[in-house]
Amino acid sequence: MTAFSLEPAQLAWCAELRTLAAERLHPLADKGEPGQVNRALVAELGGLGLLGRLFTSGALDLCLMRESLAYACTEAETALALQGLGAHPVHAYGTEAQRARWLPRVTAGTAIAAFALSEPGAGSDAAALELRADADDSRGGRSSDASQAGRSSDTPALTAAPDGPARWRLTGEKCWISNAPEADFYTVFARTNPGAGARGVTAFLVPADRPGLTGRGLDMLSPHPIGALDFDAVPVTADDVLGEADRGFRVAMGTLNLFRPSVGAFAVGMAQAALDATLAHTAGRDAFGGKLRDLQAVSHQVAEMALRTEAARLMVHAAASAYDADDPDVPRRSAMAKLLATETAQYVVDSAVQLHGARALQRGHLLEHLYREVRAPRIYEGASEVQRDIIAKELYARQEAR
Repeated sequence: MTAFSLEPAQLAWCAELRTLAAERLHPLADKGEPGQVNRALVAELGGLGLLGRLFTSGALDLCLMRESLAYACTEAETALALQGLGAHPVHAYGTEAQRARWLPRVTAGTAIAAFALSEPGAGSDAAALELRADADDSRGGRSSDASQAGRSSDTPALTAAPDGPARWRLTGEKCWISNAPEADFYTVFARTNPGAGARGVTAFLVPADRPGLTGRGLDMLSPHPIGALDFDAVPVTADDVLGEADRGFRVAMGTLNLFRPSVGAFAVGMAQAALDATLAHTAGRDAFGGKLRDLQAVSHQVAEMALRTEAARLMVHAAASAYDADDPDVPRRSAMAKLLATETAQYVVDSAVQLHGARALQRGHLLEHLYREVRAPRIYEGASEVQRDIIAKELYARQEAR
């Protein structure tokens, strides 16, 4: 198989996923509360075995899952992706004890994961984060139940503080964290070496019930669960470290290199849904003595939408295949795929709204939903401007190495 074609079995699996999303996941998504974790939906993803595939499949399979689910149910796609983003650092960098404690619950859909990187002053510039991990050899023991709200009753009770002496205490704030404040655990990136930039960041696995950890939801344009977290001397030990101390930036970038192409796949799924809706609308809508599709301006617009969608899909597949092949060019390819696909989806959905007219702006219309959903991917996991910066740096680094 090349990056430019899919096997019949893969195409059949994608079709099966679209059917599952429409028939089993979409009804659960409709019952959820906007801005809150939909635990019933996550549990169904686990029951269908899709969450387990996050840790047993490659990047291309992840992209196929995300595109297929996004086509029929963006809420299901997002729920799956957030479980993967929050738990992948545990899978890839965690200890045996960390993996044994959390990954079975994540794959079953009974524990909610979250990736806590962004801060009020450190979003796109992730190396500038300021959440402090202050050295502290005293024993942690303050009790607090302020962060218990929203935790699943299926998740066994955890100790209120680390079992051993706290080596660090986390102090500061995280913001725009998906699944916060309802997640059961967080992959948290904190500064353990002040002044060292990206070299002084450590990744920690922080259970939600740690004393001093509280959070609040944020009211956002899209209906995803997003919140802010406050860390008031939250105790963590060496047993909570993911990977190595002061090497957490590698954990963050390794995770993002995997998930950036699949953000592109999410965008492609939305673009394809908007394109198909537009094909149906323009083929059936009477206007100016004929069908909308008979107007050259309309048909050419639809052709452009299809062209860009397919180009984005191919780049996403190529980037995912490069990741699966352990290609050293993954950062550039991932950035290109995420950039092209998210910008393309914005264009396609906006064009679809224009061709549908006012009906597409009515609350509850597919395109009204997609119009709100499509904006955020151009920002999260590295804004479009950051992707261009990564691409340029990689290109110049290759040029200088010649």
